[in-house]
Amino acid sequence: MEVVRTLEPGLTTRPSVLTMGKFDGLHLGHQQLIGTTIERAQSLGLGSAVLTWEPHPNAVIRAGQPLELLSSLEEKIELIARLGPDRLFVLPFTHETMTTGANVYMRQIYATLPFRELWVGEGFAMGKNRAGDVPSLMLIGAQLGFAVGALSKIVLGGLPVSSSRVREVLRAGDVASAHTLLDRPFGLRGIVVAGDQRGRVIGFPTANLHIDAAHVLPADGVYACRAYLNGVGLPAVTNIGLRPTFGNLHRTVETHLLDWSGDLYGTSIRVEFLHRLRGEQKFDGIAALIAQIQHDAARARELLRP
Repeated sequence: MEVVRTLEPGLTTRPSVLTMGKFDGLHLGHQQLIGTTIERAQSLGLGSAVLTWEPHPNAVIRAGQPLELLSSLEEKIELIARLGPDRLFVLPFTHETMTTGANVYMRQIYATLPFRELWVGEGFAMGKNRAGDVPSLMLIGAQLGFAVGALSKIVLGGLPVSSSRVREVLRAGDVASAHTLLDRPFGLRGIVVAGDQRGRVIGFPTANLHIDAAHVLPADGVYACRAYLNGVGLPAVTNIGLRPTFGNLHRTVETHLLDWSGDLYGTSIRVEFLHRLRGEQKFDGIAALIAQIQHDAARARELLRP
């Protein structure tokens, strides 16, 4: 998959089938949209292309409000690449982008990538004042020479699959539902940084992960996870929260790799959340905390057993 980061006229003369969207989290609906684009391209003998933006448009449209992203740009690129489109456009989203009319913006895209079909979600809208909705895009397509297809949202459990729904279940700690909506475990990737060493003192050393502040976190609590270290999956227990027993004032993400030891500082670890073991608790003392951690570790081993 080729990654393109600018709209340079004349990039290619080969017609394509295009889809565009924020694709935060790349949930089941996003996967269906990109899959349909690739299938249509293959059936027509055309190229396939995906277009998204960086930063997430809400960072500009709702400047100052928390983002709660489901995936970093790096993760988004990796996930889209697995689906197999020929090209991925990662275009800058600026105030100018936000105020550019849909007609002008679509002509800029078309000058770079002549596409014959555009596939979007049924509620898609882009351009100044979000005026570029599906009916408007159909009119633009009639002028430029491309057709527009809109896919209905996937419905699971009586509700549509969406990025906001994934965030909602994660805020509730329901990582099992997030797994269903994403068709994979929800994950976080972070660099191991120095902590306060309390885990090591009580016999359960943890990797303190630095997570981008814009990334959504599951609800505070303890989770059975699969941690990926240099591509190797290891059973782990992850705690998210303020650690009330120690009176912490800031939220942390700490992962204890079960039956593993070594120096992890500076290492990148990806943690996939598979089961929620319990909510965050405050314990009367260190002995009670250690007993609970031992129980959590035993339960995680059972749940993560191959």
